[in-house]
Amino acid sequence: MTLSRMRFLLCCFLLTALAFAQKSPAPTLRVSLDAREAPHKMFHSRMTIPAAPGKLTLYYAKWIPGEHGPTGPIQELTGLRFMANGQQLSWRRDLQDGWTFQVDVPAGVNSVEASFDFLAPGGDGIYTAGASATEKMAVISWNTMVLYPAGWTSDELKFEASVKLPDGWKFGTPLHVSSQADGEIHFAPVSLTTLVDSPVISGQYLRIEPLGENPRHEMDIAADSVAALDGSLEFFEHQRNLVTQAQKLFGAHHYGEYHFLYSLSDHVAHFGLEHHESNDSRVDERGIVDDNKRLLASGLLSHEYVHSWNGKYRRPADLATPDYQKVMQTDLLWVYEGLTSYLGDILSGRSGLRTPEQFRDVVADIAAELEYTPGRSWRNLQDTADGVAAMQGASGAWENWRRGLDYYDEDVLNWLWVDVILRQQSGGKKSMDDFCRLFHGGESTAPMVKTYTFDDIVSSLNQVAPYDWRKFWTERLTNHAPSAPLGGVEGSGWKLVFSDVQSGLTKARETDSGHLDVRFSLGVGIESDGRISDSIVGMPAAKAGVIPGMKLIAVNGRKFSADVLRDAMRAAKSGSDPLELLMENTDYFRTFKVDYHGGEKYPHLERDAAKPDMLTEIIKAK
Repeated sequence: MTLSRMRFLLCCFLLTALAFAQKSPAPTLRVSLDAREAPHKMFHSRMTIPAAPGKLTLYYAKWIPGEHGPTGPIQELTGLRFMANGQQLSWRRDLQDGWTFQVDVPAGVNSVEASFDFLAPGGDGIYTAGASATEKMAVISWNTMVLYPAGWTSDELKFEASVKLPDGWKFGTPLHVSSQADGEIHFAPVSLTTLVDSPVISGQYLRIEPLGENPRHEMDIAADSVAALDGSLEFFEHQRNLVTQAQKLFGAHHYGEYHFLYSLSDHVAHFGLEHHESNDSRVDERGIVDDNKRLLASGLLSHEYVHSWNGKYRRPADLATPDYQKVMQTDLLWVYEGLTSYLGDILSGRSGLRTPEQFRDVVADIAAELEYTPGRSWRNLQDTADGVAAMQGASGAWENWRRGLDYYDEDVLNWLWVDVILRQQSGGKKSMDDFCRLFHGGESTAPMVKTYTFDDIVSSLNQVAPYDWRKFWTERLTNHAPSAPLGGVEGSGWKLVFSDVQSGLTKARETDSGHLDVRFSLGVGIESDGRISDSIVGMPAAKAGVIPGMKLIAVNGRKFSADVLRDAMRAAKSGSDPLELLMENTDYFRTFKVDYHGGEKYPHLERDAAKPDMLTEIIKAK
């Protein structure tokens, strides 16, 4: 090595060391949240932010973990002011990033007082940008309530948080309470990472149901009525079974305690969002007391719970960003969400949240929908993950041609296929249970992140049972096969069939929403008011010209109802005349003739006696 080269490397080393030495310790910020106007959909945040004279760069969280996009609801931040030494400070939004603010800090100032209001949105929205407050309850997502300074990672920044709730409201959260006085709840200091990862559910009607100790598990359920909290003993026993079965599946946990935060309301956005020591899951007000609603949501809590291991603890390297402004890359969502969907569904069967028949109905519904997704011909599965940041807010109209978030459901079938191959390759000695203990288990720890890549997935699968896993997953992710990937269904001893008998899942969905499911016959979904929600490209209705957004008025000259349409479809089986559908389209009316004579068709899984029944074994409680 030449002398000049040595000098150059020495200079680089010294500059790097100097940069680290000059970086000041991360500050501790205080946030006092006044949530007493939650019923009015307004939250008041007051913050104390250490600062030095000059430009203070502050961020409002943009890329929220688990939301897979730049969804931080900056449009709901209002009334923003900065004060120091009794004077109001000037500020300006960054011209290249609307989630960033530059504050002018004058000489002699060592801290800035920031204040703003968060206007809880109405409507469904997306995740924490959706409706989160009603007259009787609210969910506080801290990413919506704080600003944070540039220059440090979210792990480095510390927050002392407190909240005031409406009189008489109770709360649940994985955050630890340090004190309560004068109606204000103070939480123990935590990193920004932990704060954003720890929502607070609150309400006048709140039930805390213990699910087990060592470590502690509980359900914190807020509802819009006291009657909505009256879940059956069986429902809560299934939740306890879920905890037990998950511990057996993974062999270890990576949290200090776990809270299922469950919102029961018709007036909040409905979704599930994962956190390390909790999940924020929201369903209809009667979600635990109505049989149909409980069935339709039966996979939600198991899915979000699995995320504590798969998504929070084990996380794709491209998603493990140092703060909430760095772009997250979503190419491995087929593991992050797809594997979670598979394991969540498996645990729903093992815990009793679903009966074996209900579990099979879910798999059949997924398989049938993918069989009737013509968009597979142009868009591969990998692109549904790659493009999610730009696509997850897309309309449901033409979803079969556009493709939606298929990395969830299609990978239920793909990971089932993996499970079957593992069992076959090992002579029945190994399964996805072994992969989970290897990949997600180990020693129990506090919350932490252990990243992985595509190569790590391939390597871990090979440790369980050698196979060409790289080829398998490359094919699954990049192919344009017109049909659903049914290798796992068929290899597990079952096959997809269609009959004119509705499954329990289809009945529950129609009874609950009034949505008429004739996707696999006429090729359309029909809302209770007759509006066409989707029309499958290449199917009879679409060929005749029926498209999403139209409204079905009459069938064969008679006013539309579910019974009228079904009667007409049955009659058409033995005749040659087309169905005549009178449709309204943007204030115009036209009759479309649909040449269909196949009757009703609903998906089911049918046992293939020529093969071992692996599927029943897979969902058997351990």
